[in-house]
Parts: sequence; C-alpha cells; structure tokens
Amino acid sequence: MTAAPPAGRSRQHAAGLAAGGLLVAGGVMAALLRFGGTTDRQPIPGLPDPGAATVWALPAARLGMQVGAVATIGLLLAAVLLSPRAEGGGLSAAAYRRVRAAAWTALGWLVCAVAALCYTLADLLGQPFGEAVSVNSVFNFATTVSLGQALATSAGLAAVVFLVCCATLTPKGAMIALVAAVAAVLPPIFTGHAAAAGNHQLAISGLLLHVVPVTFWAGGLLALVLAWRAQTKHLASAVRRFSPLAATCLAAVTVSGLLSAYVRLPSLDALTGSRYGQLILVKTAALVAIGFAGLWHRARAIPALAAGDRRPFVRVATVEVLVFAAAMGAAVALARTPAPVGADTGEESVAQDLLGYPMPGPLSAGRLLGDWLPDPLYLTAALAAAGLYTIAAWRLRRRGDAWPAARTAAFLAGCAVIVLATSSGLARYAPVLFSVHMVQHLLLTMVVPILIVLSGPVTLALRALPANTDPAWPGPREWIQGLLHSRPVALLTHPLIALALYVGSLYALYFTGLYETALRSHAAHLFMLTHMLAVGCLFFWVVLGVDPAPNRPGYPPRMLLVLVSMILHAFLGVALMQSGTVLATDWYTTLARPWGPTPLQDQRTAGGIAWSFGELPTLVVMGALLFQWARADEREQRRRDRAADRAEADGGEDPELAAYNRMLTDLATRDRRHAGRDRDQDPPGRLSSR
Repeated sequence: MTAAPPAGRSRQHAAGLAAGGLLVAGGVMAALLRFGGTTDRQPIPGLPDPGAATVWALPAARLGMQVGAVATIGLLLAAVLLSPRAEGGGLSAAAYRRVRAAAWTALGWLVCAVAALCYTLADLLGQPFGEAVSVNSVFNFATTVSLGQALATSAGLAAVVFLVCCATLTPKGAMIALVAAVAAVLPPIFTGHAAAAGNHQLAISGLLLHVVPVTFWAGGLLALVLAWRAQTKHLASAVRRFSPLAATCLAAVTVSGLLSAYVRLPSLDALTGSRYGQLILVKTAALVAIGFAGLWHRARAIPALAAGDRRPFVRVATVEVLVFAAAMGAAVALARTPAPVGADTGEESVAQDLLGYPMPGPLSAGRLLGDWLPDPLYLTAALAAAGLYTIAAWRLRRRGDAWPAARTAAFLAGCAVIVLATSSGLARYAPVLFSVHMVQHLLLTMVVPILIVLSGPVTLALRALPANTDPAWPGPREWIQGLLHSRPVALLTHPLIALALYVGSLYALYFTGLYETALRSHAAHLFMLTHMLAVGCLFFWVVLGVDPAPNRPGYPPRMLLVLVSMILHAFLGVALMQSGTVLATDWYTTLARPWGPTPLQDQRTAGGIAWSFGELPTLVVMGALLFQWARADEREQRRRDRAADRAEADGGEDPELAAYNRMLTDLATRDRRHAGRDRDQDPPGRLSSR
C-alpha cells in the first residue's frame, strides 16, 4: 500500500485544482456568453442599459453561487457520508476539517448570492450598479419581487450553513448543515427560464430533478479529489460509497435533461438552429464525458485503490472535476441566453399564464384518465421507490427469507396511486376544479399512506440491507436505526402530535390563504403535496403501521385516534358545504373557467366528497386494526403456550401459573398478617366489631 503524500503537496494539489476549475468554468462561461450573444448586445438609444460591468458581473456572481454550492454540499457530503467516524460515532479529524472548510465555502456562497442580488436589481432596472443599488432598493427587491426573494433566501440559508458549520462538532450538526445547503440551492430554480416556460410545472420539476443531482454529483466528486491524500483503504471505501450515488445522479440528470429540452425548445430544429439549443448540446456533451469518466473510474481507479495505488483515481477524478467546471460555466451561460420562442397562438393566455398549460376541456372520465400532466419529481420518486422495494423483497426471497406478497402488492399499489394523483388528469384538473383537488388530497392523505404503512418498508429495509461490520463506516441500515431512535422521530410519533399535524394541516390549508398560495406558486404546490403525503404517512404509521414506532399506543387508543380524525375530517367537509365564501376567490375569478359548475357549487361538491369519502378509509383502518389486534392476541397466546410447554418438558410448573399461585400466597399471607394485628389491637373480653 502506498503511503499518503505529504500535507504540503496535498494542499498545493487542492489549491491548483480549485484554481484550475475556476479558470475553466470562467473561461467556458465567458466564451459561451459571447457565443450566445449576451455580451454583444448594443445599447438601444432611449432604452435603459445597466452597462457592461453588470453584463459580466451578474453571470460571474451566478457562477460563484454555483461553485460555492457545489463545494459546500460536497464537503458536507464528504463529512457525513464519505468520511470514517471517530470512536463513539463523532466526527473524525478528516470529517471535522471538511466541515470547517465547508464553513468558508458557504461564506463565499453567501457573498456571491448578495452580489447576484444587487447586480440582478441593476440588470432589471437597466441602470448602472451605483445608481440602482441602495439599501432601500435592495431591501424592497429582496422582500417584494419573487426573483429577489429567491436570491435573498439562498443568501440567508448560506449564512445558516456558515454558522452551523462553525459551531457543530457532531455528525448530526453536519447533516443539518447539509440539509440547509440543499435547501439554499432550491429557491433560484423557481425563477428564470423554468418559471417562464409555457409548461412551467414540468419545467420547474424537471429542473429540480436536474440541479440537485448535479450538485450532489459534482460536490461529492470534488470532495473526493480534495481528500486524495487520505489512506487508500479509506479513499477506496469513500469511492465505493460515492459510485452508486453518482450513477443515480447520472440517471436523474439524463431524464431531466431530456425534459428540459422538450419544454424549452419549440421544435427539434431549434436544438441545432438556435444558440440556446446549441448551448444545450455543449452542456450535454460535457455531462456525457463525465459519465464516461465515471465508467473509467469503475474500470480502473477503484481496482487500483484496492491495490493501494491512488494515482489512477487522482488523474481520472481531476479530469472529471475540470469537465464539471466547464459544464457549470455552460449552465450559467445557458441561463443568460434567451430561449427560442415558438409560435404564439394567442389563445387561452390567462389560463396559460396561471396554469402553465391551456385551459382543459369540460371534465369527463376519459379526460381524467387520458389527459395526463406528468410531474417528473413524483413520477421518478414513485418509480424509484417501487423498484427499490421490489429489489429488496427479491433479495430476501433469494436468500430464503419470507416476505408477504400482500405487502409488496400494497406498496406497489401505493406507488401507483401516487402517480395517478400527481401525474394523471387529476393533476391537470386539480387547479381548475376544487372538487378534483379534494380527490387528489384524499388520495395522498388517506389511500396512499394506508397502503404504504401496511407494506412495512422500514422493516423490509432493515432486513434486506446488510449490517455494517466496520463501526467507523455506518451504512444505510445504521442510519435508519439511528433515525428511528432519534428525538425528532420520537416527538413526531407521539399520538397527539401526529393527530394534530394530520388534522390541523387540513384546516390551516383551507381556512387561511395557503391554498391560494399553493395554486399560484409551483414551489408551494410541491410543498403542499409533499406535506399531505408526509403527515398522512406519519399518522397512519402511528395507528396502523407494521414498522416499529417509538410511541405506538395500545389498540383501543389507536381506534379512538382514528375515530377522532374521521370526525374532524367530516366536520371539515360539512364546513366547506355550508360555507358561502369561495376559497381562493381571486384565483378562480381570474382563471374564469368557461364550463362546469360555479366555484361555490364546486366547493360544496368538494365538501361532500371530503365528508363522505373519509368513511371508507376509516372502515378499512378499523378493520385492519381489529385484524392486527386479533393477530397480536394469537401471537401472545402462542407465546404463553410455548412457555408452558417448555416448563412442562423441563418438569417444572407453568411460569404464569406459578406467578398466579405466588400472588395468591402473598395475598393469603398478607390477610393473615392483618388478621393477627387486628386481634392484638382488640381489648380482652370484648368481641371485635370487625
């Protein structure tokens, strides 16, 4: 095994790689910006112009944000996933250094986000930086304009990451910082080309499916390269862990890239006939090159690391990082290049602007089943979950362990209902008709959670995943076990808290302005759907799940929880039916649906659906609880019978019968003691009144 290189040489390599990556990214960005015509635009007399400084500084700040995000997430990912743990499960010395380095990259990310905020304001106002930017103008832009709000939110979350990284000394703190860093990447996605696309729902979801995997992929690779001086056995373990993550990210990027091109390009000819399409081809070529480099990794670098030679890994990974830098530069240039515009029919302009697609025709069963609106996020998540569950069940059966086929069928049915609720005609008509939204809501909060919790996915994962033999490298099985025993899970699974989240979310959504916000914002819409699914799974996990839960009460309290939730759900339906005020009035008035019932009539129909539909899942849950209760009693009786049989075989007494006899003996002894004490207390010659 080769020795680790000197620290000074490692630092020089890391600094050189970072500088080279920045030069490549900046050079590619500058070349493609000029190629796309962004920097060649001449000022038009009479129109505002921000000046050449803003034209170049804004994409540079955007590039700085991307580099900072990749470096921060990569270092935190390395600290959490790609580094060994110290004794006792704490951060090792290598992981601690990576968390501290992530603090400085997060600070650079924060500075670039603030610069992007200011230069974006100057670009929108068409004024030079000095004239456009002031404390008041920046504050107003960051609090009232969606683009400013997105950049300000990213800057705020980057600041949170910086503070957490400076303070934390534990893997949990590093995980919190990693989650905050991923969240900081998301807000700008909901603005720009994706938000302005004709089918902005598909565009934004596709971009989410693209940006997050690319950031994880590039960040993890960068962290591995910067840690090249680690011991080869640790580096080999880290690369083996990163390899499936990189393959998953490559698949997600491929799918999302195809979706992005489909949404933004009006025709196939625009892929080669427009500057925007040509930049897409450049970025695609870079990502394909990275994919081939990953295959080279598996063929050459990982076997060499196993043999103690780190040089092939360093060479291949360095090439990957530089190509990734070129891809990031191309992405920034692509974001600043106008997308080609297709033919404008001028029809359904209001509906197109609000919905992202033309107003659908009158509701019918055929349109609900056939007029699909695929959501890339939920479609990909459901298919991936179904595939992983099937593979895990197959792995158990292959090694001779039993796994009920009914549980597999329940999980696959739950995934199918997720796809149906989020990608079928229900998704297309849900923003148009409140009654259709209510069906979608009930499917995600009742039907899907019941099917999922009855399938036991956590139990399956704990049985299918191999136990880790090295305590310094905890794996997915150990992470699941740690999560199940964590304080947040113990708090959330308290029956009253689970009930409050499940029912309180309904009233908070429909009796505040949150529902209209979810209709107008795709980010809020995605959060609403995810929250519905999450609180439903949480509640039914507590009352019905077959997986272990920290705070699961007995069967009678669980039945009471189900009845209370049904009553409160029915009361919501009655309130909607009797209300004379239309929810999200501005939305439905502006949308001006030309067919079907009025918004108030449709709302009352939705209330009737909420009131009546809740009874069927409740009956199913109560039946399942009674079945589980009976099965639990049977298991307990069989346990007692086995204990009695063992005692009889050993020539002894039934343990429960012996315990019962001891209790009777203790009671008799106590009674005799009390009787003797009473006789001693009675005066001689008198009968006791007792």
